Amino acid sequence: MERGRPPFPMRSSSLPSPHPWPVSRRFYVPYHDLHVLNHLNHAAYLPYMETLRCDYYLPLVGTLDPTKLDIIIAEATCRYFAPVVYGSELFGEVAPAAPVGRTSFTLLYRFTLAGTTTVAARGRTVVVCYDYSKAEKQDIPPDRRARIERDAVDPATEGW
Repeated sequence: MERGRPPFPMRSSSLPSPHPWPVSRRFYVPYHDLHVLNHLNHAAYLPYMETLRCDYYLPLVGTLDPTKLDIIIAEATCRYFAPVVYGSELFGEVAPAAPVGRTSFTLLYRFTLAGTTTVAARGRTVVVCYDYSKAEKQDIPPDRRARIERDAVDPATEGW
């Protein structure tokens, strides 16, 4: 077995997006995020998703202060399609999924190997608007709902 290569074939996904996603950023794969088999550890994607979520949602709140978030995560999922090795660059994107609920919405994440169409992973989080002072969910504010609905993609076209 060649070092750095998984001992089994991994399927790749390259479904095209029907329109550009609203927020993206690049992630460089550091050594400490590697798995023992010399590829990006599955757990590394969740902090990447968290960063993208803040990049998308904080401007909707009108601040860049994460302590002002009024959301809580009810579910997080990630699907892996291709190995990512040390020193690689990932292009991460986030977009809300249609339909949008009354108190919750879904965010989809796509990670491609930078400069390619190879999708390394896809993620999904269910996000609930939450009033921390009352410890209860709350309706999505109308201005945020309008923006989320405008940015929403069809999850079926994105491999979900």
